[in-house]
Amino acid sequence: MKKFILFVLFLFPNISLSFENTKIQIDNFSINKYEITIKEFEEFANNINLITEAERTGGGYEWGAGWEKRKNWNYKTPYGKKPKSIFEPATHVSFFEAEKFCKYHNGRLPIFEEWKKAAYFVNGKKYEYPSGDNPKDMNTQDLLAINKHEDVTKLKPGINGLVAMGGNVWEWIDDIKGDNSLTAGGSWWYGSSKTKVSGAQYKPSNFYAIYVGFRCVYDN
Repeated sequence: MKKFILFVLFLFPNISLSFENTKIQIDNFSINKYEITIKEFEEFANNINLITEAERTGGGYEWGAGWEKRKNWNYKTPYGKKPKSIFEPATHVSFFEAEKFCKYHNGRLPIFEEWKKAAYFVNGKKYEYPSGDNPKDMNTQDLLAINKHEDVTKLKPGINGLVAMGGNVWEWIDDIKGDNSLTAGGSWWYGSSKTKVSGAQYKPSNFYAIYVGFRCVYDN
C-alpha cells in the first residue's frame, strides 16, 4: 500500500488522498455516494492480482462506426493515456468485474428497485430525474456538456446526496436477461432524458466500454 501511495503521489503531485467513497443509507441498504473510482478499482485489482479483460485484450470500446476497440483504453488509462484524475469513474469494467469488486468489499451490485429508490425517491416522493424535478447539474450532453466523464468529486450531488446517479457513466445493475445486464443513469454521451427510469438499457454482461462504470450497495 505504501508503494502504491508513493507511486500515486509521483504521478499526481497535486491530488488529495483523503477521498472517501462514503455509504449513504437508503432504507434497509446503503449505497456508495460516488461511482467507483479509478483509485478504488486499482487498489482492489492490485490486491487480488486482477487483470481486466480490457487490459488482457489490448483495449476497451468506444462507439464509432459501431463498437470500435481502442488500443490501451482500460480503467487505468480510460482514453488511452494517464487520466487527469484518479477520481474519475472506473470504466472499461464488465458486469462480472464490477461484481467482483463489490463482493470483495462486502457489498454487491444493486438490483434495479434499489437503484431506483436511491436515484429518484426521497421520503416516498418520486422525482423525474436523479437531480430532482428538473434536469440540472448532470454531466450530460445537454447540461454540463463536458463531452467525457468527469472526476466524481467535481460533480454536484442530487437526490439523497448521491453524485452522478444521472449522467457521467452508465452503472451496472444486478438485473440479468440471458447474456445481458441492465445499466442505468445514462452517460455523458447522451442527453438528460436517458437519466430517467425509462432510459435504462441492457448491455452484454461481458461488455466493457468508456461509457460504463458502477457503484455498490451494502446490506444492513
